Order: sequence, then C-alpha cells, then structure tokens
Amino acid sequence: MAVNEQQVQFIQDQLTDFGEVDVKKMFGGAGFYKDGTMFGMLAGETFRMRVDEQNQNDYEKAGMSQYFNKGKKKGMPYWEVPADVLEDRSALKTWAQKAFDAAQRNSKS
Repeated sequence: MAVNEQQVQFIQDQLTDFGEVDVKKMFGGAGFYKDGTMFGMLAGETFRMRVDEQNQNDYEKAGMSQYFNKGKKKGMPYWEVPADVLEDRSALKTWAQKAFDAAQRNSKS
C-alpha cells in the first residue's frame, strides 16, 4: 500500500499550529514525529495518534477505536482521530499535544 501524499500533506498542514512535524514513510504508511518522538501514524486513509491512560477517554467519548495489528494479534497504542478533530486545527493541536505527551511518557528510552 502506497502512502497517500495528499493526505500526508493535508495532515501536515492541519498540524502547522502544533509546530514542526517530520514525516517518515514506514511499512506502506507514514509516521508523524515531533522532536524525534513518533506521536501519530497514517495507515491507508486513517490517521491515528498515540494514546495512553491520560488521553484515552477523549477517543472513547468520540467513539474511536484502538488500532489492532493483525500480524501481531494485539492492539497498539494508536487510536483513530475523529474527522471533526482532524478538520479543526485548534482541536487537532490540543489532541496532538496530548498524543505527543503520551508518546514521551511511554518512550522506551
């Protein structure tokens, strides 16, 4: 599966208020990084961000679900971002900050 460059560009544009975000292609998708920490991922047309116990409720309230890796047969700490959040730069900035914080809290370094 190839990366949808238009979708990557749209997400990058929407994240402008969040600061500099780097995108790295991986496994047919793309990882979104800030300061070297991956906080989001695009797989197909679905953008997901890092979740832990401190921001999971936001996703659950929005009816979103956790990413399930069929190959590893387990859930991963990335949840789908609601379309209304993705389309609202201010809301996306807030959610991205929470995802970045979650990624930093749970980094393996």
